[in-house]
Amino acid sequence: MRNQTVAFSKDSSNLFFHILTKCNLSCSHCYINREQHGDMTLSIDTIRDWLAIFSPKAHQTNLILLGGEPTLHPDLHLAVKEARRLGFKSITIDTNGFLFHDILEKITPDLLDFFSFSLDGATRDTNDAIRGKGSYDAVLAGIKNARERGFACSMIYTVSDKNIHELTQMPTLVKDLGIERFFIQVIGMRGESSTVSPSSQTPRALQVSKDVWLETIPKVAEEIAAQGIIVTYPKVFLSEGEPFQCAANVAQNYFVFPNGRVYQCPICEDFPLHSHEIRNNRLVAMPPINETDLFKLTIPEGCVMNKMIQPGNLAYTKSGKPRHKIACCMLKQELIP
Repeated sequence: MRNQTVAFSKDSSNLFFHILTKCNLSCSHCYINREQHGDMTLSIDTIRDWLAIFSPKAHQTNLILLGGEPTLHPDLHLAVKEARRLGFKSITIDTNGFLFHDILEKITPDLLDFFSFSLDGATRDTNDAIRGKGSYDAVLAGIKNARERGFACSMIYTVSDKNIHELTQMPTLVKDLGIERFFIQVIGMRGESSTVSPSSQTPRALQVSKDVWLETIPKVAEEIAAQGIIVTYPKVFLSEGEPFQCAANVAQNYFVFPNGRVYQCPICEDFPLHSHEIRNNRLVAMPPINETDLFKLTIPEGCVMNKMIQPGNLAYTKSGKPRHKIACCMLKQELIP
């Protein structure tokens, strides 16, 4: 098994393309903020035009089609076909599993690299408390149907204090489902996660502590990878002496929203700090101050954005020194069987 930190590269990029913000679920940790991201559904003509903006480097760009729930878009299949025609390095659809508009009937496995299904609990009770009633069964059924039609399937498990207790049950489940890649994500304190529950007046979900993360995540990742499944999870905490590096200073990653905002750092997405906007089908750099003005700042805590926007996961000694350094949220650890 190869266990490696995936280095940032100027020769590889990711395009996270939100083609709409509408969704049939109301997940308690949803990062979509319609006030900041818009509530429109892009037309297929606009999707084609915006894909074309990034097409000069399509051969080195991984495209992830997102929402909301992207399968709610009636022309998603046409977007996939256009992306394949343009030659994107890989194409993934992130889905909650409901697979609307008969998407499995409208595209073929040769057009799509992965359907990536979100599941946030090993049991129905835990997952549905986070994602909504019926979502657990929908994901399992969606994976089964996709697999039967020959599609490769991956899974995303977003870790929070609400579901980390069930992560240790996931190795058996993902093996039985025929998952080929497993992604562990840390919940971001943005969107719905940054608000409080109306009933309890407490945060909807919280990030787990450093100790809990390090005690749980690497072990589960190794157990899943031992079954022949590629596992990827965020580095989060840098080791003693390990230098901090911001992905935005090296790689080209773009997070595109239906209102035309384009971010390079997902932590910024709750704020009008976007580095670019799409105007008249052109990628236009925004004037200062925006996220790009912050990427080159160096602080003892590591990630500047984390310090500014979600400082609650930082800890300090009595003398004021950070107890740990936070990695760029795009820095991943990958286990390859």
